[in-house]
Amino acid sequence: MNRRDFLKGTAWMGAAAFAGGFVRPLFAGEAGGKMALWADKPFAKLRVGVVGLGRGHVALWNMPKIPGCEITAICDITPIRVQRALTMVAQAGQKSAPKVYDAGPEEWKKLCDDPNVDLVWNATPWELHVPIALYAMRAGKHVAVEVPAAFTIDECWELVETSEKLQRHCMQLENCCYGEMEMLCLNLCRQGMLGDLVHGEGAYIHNLKGYNYANWDPKTAHAWDIPGGAYWNHWRLKHNIAHKGNQYPTHGLGPICQYMNVNRGDRFDYLVSLESNQFNFEQFAQRNWHKDWRPEAKVAMGDMNITLIKTKGGRSIMVQHDISSPRPYSRINTVSGTRGIFADYPYRVGWEPADKRGSGVHSFFDEKKAEEVRQEYKHPLWKDHGELAAKQGGHGGMDFMMTLRLAYCLRLGLPLDQNVYDLASWCSLCELTEKSVRSGSTPQQIPDFTRGAWQTTAPLGIESADLAKMGLEG
Repeated sequence: MNRRDFLKGTAWMGAAAFAGGFVRPLFAGEAGGKMALWADKPFAKLRVGVVGLGRGHVALWNMPKIPGCEITAICDITPIRVQRALTMVAQAGQKSAPKVYDAGPEEWKKLCDDPNVDLVWNATPWELHVPIALYAMRAGKHVAVEVPAAFTIDECWELVETSEKLQRHCMQLENCCYGEMEMLCLNLCRQGMLGDLVHGEGAYIHNLKGYNYANWDPKTAHAWDIPGGAYWNHWRLKHNIAHKGNQYPTHGLGPICQYMNVNRGDRFDYLVSLESNQFNFEQFAQRNWHKDWRPEAKVAMGDMNITLIKTKGGRSIMVQHDISSPRPYSRINTVSGTRGIFADYPYRVGWEPADKRGSGVHSFFDEKKAEEVRQEYKHPLWKDHGELAAKQGGHGGMDFMMTLRLAYCLRLGLPLDQNVYDLASWCSLCELTEKSVRSGSTPQQIPDFTRGAWQTTAPLGIESADLAKMGLEG
């Protein structure tokens, strides 16, 4: 197709994009990006309700350890998980037991309406992320949602607009933004050690075939035909059967966005996405077919998805997704600038010496120098609370750090590290990558969920958490 034919064929995209939710106009008197640096009043006590007690264990185990925080309500449809949750909260040191909502599949509405809940922690299967988040905000609650928080552009806009209208926080629980190495890299970027950032690479490469096909036993919530875990009612496998594209982009993407100040000085412009055929899921299913699944139920999602993003500031980002190949786990976590480079899996770093600027980085620092960099530029949050995070555990401590910062900001009335615009822009890849893949890797414009506020919003700072300000010396 030549350029003239291409332009002729895409002339409809402006009106169609508007109709499909890609552009949302501002009304008179409105300002874009209201929630970027918004903060609620401080909470003398932060009362947390948890919906979904599988992945919700992050809140159950960590919140009671944070000064002034309490789990006041829990909700799940699986009795054994409710009992385990009550035990976990007690073991975490909380004296009072949370109220239990477990009478049916819509009990989460009662939890959201509970006057003794300030924050709803939503750790349910994917299809419930948006309904619960919207209901919770409309019930006057702040909400924290597991990843991905939304899957369509319209869902992203609805979360943004509801958060803005009601002035309720809607944060995505992207724990990888709080990993030690990610926060080390963020600090290096803020200190200018890598120069002007040019390119970033992130990924979610994690072999989950066993989890997808494993049998769920509601009587134990801990039994499966294939070792490795299970998703309730096979919800993730069903999603993979129906969709292409990168349906889980935020683990690798979120930290890169924070390094590059996406929504805080720069923003996504457009993306292109390509993926391989699907091989691994089908071969796995043929070898280990579960009795509840038909061989003709083929997975649509390709084994490897590669997405390229261009930002308005001229930076490039590559994001990969592969949950079926026999590869070691990796989020890649690489960013390069005009002066140096940071890379992970394994950790490597290097930059030009100040007296030889322009000579180029031809090799990473040796292990000794890299470790010196790691210690010298360790993020203050990890310097101050790394030992406690290691003790608490959870993906190397990042789960605790995420919970700590969320609780700290809410309790002290501070803006959150991740806001609803981050949630929307990162999650928009779910729909846009699928559209690109299904249309022969055509470019897809990415909405500006901040409506222009990205140009004036200050970058995320280098912050820790002063436990003394929360009412207890650390």
